[in-house]
Parts: sequence; structure tokens; C-alpha cells
Amino acid sequence: MPKTSGLARAEPFLASERDAVYKAIFTRRDVRDQFLPEPVPDDVLKRLLEAAHHAPSVGFMQPWNFITIRSQPVRNRIADAFGRANDEAARMFPEERQSDYKALKLEGIRKAPLNICITCDRGRGGDVILGKTHNPNMDLYSTVCAVQNLWLAARVEGIGMGWVSIFHDADLKTILGIPERIEIVAYLCLGYVDELYERPELQVKGWNRRLPLDELIFEEGWRGKT
Repeated sequence: MPKTSGLARAEPFLASERDAVYKAIFTRRDVRDQFLPEPVPDDVLKRLLEAAHHAPSVGFMQPWNFITIRSQPVRNRIADAFGRANDEAARMFPEERQSDYKALKLEGIRKAPLNICITCDRGRGGDVILGKTHNPNMDLYSTVCAVQNLWLAARVEGIGMGWVSIFHDADLKTILGIPERIEIVAYLCLGYVDELYERPELQVKGWNRRLPLDELIFEEGWRGKT
């Protein structure tokens, strides 16, 4: 029998399917404090992780692992580690912004019924990996694609997600038993929500604004500040 090419026709999405994809993109939010106590069912979690696992990865290296955390004592330890780092972060801002910073809710570690730590195994695939030969960070970028897939899938499932980045990696590695050689890429809080901000929360609260897209598009080469 002749070998098949493995190719399939790239049919365009129906208009309703296309609109659903864009709706997920444009209504995705970084959730902090709107989590409901209802647990995320195992079958839903599996769908979310399957979506993450189907993210593009350079050289098909698939460098990610997913650590799921539901234990309240473990989440309490992680929240305490966040609190210490967050106090340090507040002091890094100009004095006139510190009160605004402290007023922001920047994590939902204790409130979200499910936390997920996404890691990158930088040694997976060996010493020479297709597509990583000249940019050694492609494994990290690939793992971030898995985070984005997970985020959009969560939005479709009616699950809110927040990315917590204010940690010392050493604290998280100690609490979760992560080997030193493994890179932590994202610590995520997930849970059902019944409300989402219409615009990003940091925009609503005046911390920052969305930049105009036209100012970010250059044609044929760099046109910004040097």
C-alpha cells in the first residue's frame, strides 16, 4: 500500500467557529479574586491539560510538565512565599506608586481551588535539538505557548485563570520538590468564575493602558526608538 502523506485539507473555520475563537482571545482575563469554591472536575482538567499539551513546540521537544496543586496546606505555603516576595516587590516601586501597588490583588492562590505550576525541562530532547541550535531559549518560548493554550481553553470552559509571577523560584522549588535543573515558567490559579472584567483589571484600576496597535506595527524593518 502507498504511504500516506499525513496531510489533511486546511479547511477554514465556519464563521461561528471563527467568532468563538476570537471571543475567547478578546474576553480572556487575568483572574485574581473572582474564584468560586466549586472544584474543577477531573475531566475538565484533563481537557485543559490536553489543550496545553497540544501547543506548538520548536523541534517538537514538548519541554513542559504540569504540577497540579489542590492541597490547602501546600497552597498556604506557596501563598506565604508569594507574600514575602510581594512585600519586596512593593518596595521596588517609587514611593508615590507603592500604595497603589499594595491595593492591587495580585494572586488567588488560597482562593482558587486548583493551582498549576508549569515547568520547562531544558534538557529534554538531548544536547542538539532541531530549531534550538541558534536560539537556546526556544524551549522556554514553547512552554509559554502551552500556558496560552491552557488559558484560552480555560476561558472556553468558563474557568478563570491568573498567572502569579512574584516568587523566588527557590521557594517554589523547595515546596514542590522541583529539581534545580528544571525551570519554572508559570504558576497559575484556576477556578470557575461567574464574572469577569470587561477590560483588563489593571486597565480598569488605572495601573496601565492598552497600547494602540498601530504604534506597534513596523513595516520592512524597525521604526521605533533606538
